Parts: sequence; C-alpha cells; structure tokens
Amino acid sequence: MSRTIRVPETGAHAPGGADTARASIARVYDYSLGGKDNYDVDRAAFERVLTVAPQQREVSRMNREWLYRVVRYLAGQAGIDQFLDVGAGLPAVVNTHEVAQLGNRTARVVYVDNDPLCAAHGRAMLAQNAFTHVVCGDLLEKGTLLQHRELLGYLELDRPVGLIVCGLLHHLHDALDPAGVMREYIERLPRGSYVAISHFWDPAEEDPELHRLAARLQRAFVDGGLGSGWYRTREQIRAYFCGLELLEPGLVHLDDWWPSGPALQARPPEALMLGGVGYKPASVLSLR
Repeated sequence: MSRTIRVPETGAHAPGGADTARASIARVYDYSLGGKDNYDVDRAAFERVLTVAPQQREVSRMNREWLYRVVRYLAGQAGIDQFLDVGAGLPAVVNTHEVAQLGNRTARVVYVDNDPLCAAHGRAMLAQNAFTHVVCGDLLEKGTLLQHRELLGYLELDRPVGLIVCGLLHHLHDALDPAGVMREYIERLPRGSYVAISHFWDPAEEDPELHRLAARLQRAFVDGGLGSGWYRTREQIRAYFCGLELLEPGLVHLDDWWPSGPALQARPPEALMLGGVGYKPASVLSLR
C-alpha cells in the first residue's frame, strides 16, 4: 500500500479537497498503523480486511520496519546520499529522510505521491529541512519520474540513487504492466543505484493453504472498498528487479531481510509480503 503513518490530528473536518466518499490507499494504511489521518470510509475498508486477516496491522508494521532497515543500510553501508521515495503517502513520526540523515545530515530525499493532499501535508511538515523535498507526481508518468522537471532540480541523476518503491506496486493492475514500469525506471537509473521493493505475496504452489489466504485477502482489498491490492507470486515480484543484482538474503519475508535480532514471536500467517533490494552494477549498459 502507498505508505503513511501517524500525523497530527487535523480535527473533525476533512482537509479541503479530500474525497471522504471512497477509501484512500494512504489513509487506509494510516489507520492500519494506528494513525489518525483517516475517515470512516477508510476504517470500514480496513475492518473488512481484518475479518479475513485479524493480524494485518502487524503486517503494516513489518512493512514499515523493513523500510527503516533498508534505508539505514543504503545510507550507511552502501553510501547512498540521495533517495527517491515513490508512493510515500502521508508524513510519518519517523520518515525516510530522518533515517537517512541519521548518518549523513546532508542526505537528500525526494518524496513523491500522486495524492495532492499527501504532498501538501509533506510540504508543510518538511518545510524546514533543506535536504528534503516533496513532489506531486505519479509512478506511471510518461518517461518515468526520472524526467519530472521539478524532481530534476533536486536529484543529481549522474550519481547513484536509492529508489524506494515500498508497498506500491501491488496497487497497480496487471494491465498497467508493473514489471515493464520498473524495467524503464531501472534502465534510466544511474549505475551504482539501488532499488528497494516490497509487495503483497501469493505463495501459490509454495504453500497451498497460504495461497488460499492470499486469494481471500486480495478479494478483501480489491472488492472490499479499496479497489486495489493484488497478491503476486515470488517469480512475478522478482521480475520487478529486471537486470539488478539482488542483495542477500534476496527476496524474502520482510522480517527476514536484515533482521535486528531473533524473532520474539511467531510470524502471523497473513504476513504475506516479500521485500528485496537490487543493485544496478556499473557494467550494465542497457536492460532491454
């Protein structure tokens, strides 16, 4: 899902322009993480998911913590100092730029979301951070966001970039060709860049019982008010890393990617998300 977590409560009225008649991906995710920037329609959509997967809130938390670990690794060990976070959603208590800038105060982060309200929230919250910017744009823009005029003023695309696509691609219908979308981004990224992706996972023949749960969850997301949230196989998700070298431990359960320590509790069955980070080596000339 397009990400968002808790922001200051805005009062009883929706912000100007908010569509409270239909669920929003960002606001539903906000509710799943215990946030307050959501409305009845968003809460109802997620409550329908909880009837299928009572621990789905834990999955949202795992997705967020996976993002933190990825950004820490990229900003630290990998030496990345500029990030493009697409589908960033609403501002959070801890954001990508705060994690990246822990080790490098001048690390640059550009957040992109296609929801003008998310962009407005972000700009207001981050106005005092000279190295963090918010752009209203769409992953599906012609020529990719890497040709977006405003974004080009913030990132140096002759140097490596950390591209974050966390919980977003499973909201693209197959007809939009998410693998093709990522292929174009990867081709345009500078050599030495990294791409981080998390995605709803359909275990298929790997685990028939969990495959059935994934099918029920997909129906709850797609038909239950949100309108999107497709679960895809490991092979389909791996295709999004076209031409990239997957870092160890590969495409794995979120809590298996650079865990902070031993698991303190069993993984809930609804934890059907995989995450991975790919590296574009210097030798890659064209990925088509």
